[in-house]
Amino acid sequence: MIPKINILNINIQSLSKEDLLRKLHKGVLFTPNLDHMVKLQKDPNFYNVYQNSDWIICDSKILKLVSGFLGKPIKEAIPGSSFFASYCDFHKNNPSIKIFLLGAAPGVGEKAMFRINEKNGREIIVGAHSPSYGFEKNEIECQEIIRKINNSNSNVLVVGVGAPKQEKWIMKYKNGLPNIDLFMALGATIDFEAGNIKRAPLFFQKLYLEWFYRFIKEPKRLWRRYFIEDPIFFYHLFMQKLGLYRDPFY
Repeated sequence: MIPKINILNINIQSLSKEDLLRKLHKGVLFTPNLDHMVKLQKDPNFYNVYQNSDWIICDSKILKLVSGFLGKPIKEAIPGSSFFASYCDFHKNNPSIKIFLLGAAPGVGEKAMFRINEKNGREIIVGAHSPSYGFEKNEIECQEIIRKINNSNSNVLVVGVGAPKQEKWIMKYKNGLPNIDLFMALGATIDFEAGNIKRAPLFFQKLYLEWFYRFIKEPKRLWRRYFIEDPIFFYHLFMQKLGLYRDPFY
């Protein structure tokens, strides 16, 4: 039984990356960060999607720090951006693992596929697709994506189109993908693997400032998220610490 740590309305599983790699065979995996936690306070559809997932793994070192503040420390933060590379390395000699990448801008998925396959010495990535902007609202395009995935001979699907879109898309369409054993919603992972986005230097990571490094790189896109929307998380956190937090959907 994997221990679970409740932060606000989400039970996050507490295990090491090595344990996760050994245990992760089937199901739906989400990796919440602080921004997810804020969205989960006000989006009931997103909340319901999370409640129906199989794996909820701490993506953020800040959430790991927060768990300690609440008195139940999470064993390890496992950022999706680095976990996927470890997953591919773990299964590089396992021919039964065949992965499809869905997300990123045109050409980025193919670039990531080439780099990952070259690094792992086999075609562990068997397909990639870059959906159009707003694809999730286009049923014809979604059905074409499903057809493409089903024809790829893949059994693992990585979706990287941002939260909450990626999580909602997986839950809406997973029953139409009977050959997929494992679904992973991993944000910007495809861009990381393609080399389009660089991880924060170790200095920023050690000081829990990886988010600030991303802000420096993309201030126009991220300033509102980090400085207007996300700080409310700490209010909810203190309410939980004081025993005054209430799940907004119950």
